[in-house]
Amino acid sequence: MEHTREEPTDALWSRLRLIEGQPLAARAEAYTALHDELMKRLESTPRSDARDAAPSPR
Repeated sequence: MEHTREEPTDALWSRLRLIEGQPLAARAEAYTALHDELMKRLESTPRSDARDAAPSPR
């Protein structure tokens, strides 16, 4: 059975493995930087209006 993953997923796993191999203080800083980067990405994506996602009332 062959497993295929998208590039961003592979990059994230690689980055997490790299972080886990670091000393604790450096690991904490790296996780903070990763968190900040992911939050910026999430905040920069367009949001759909919650009303658009809700089912229509009957």
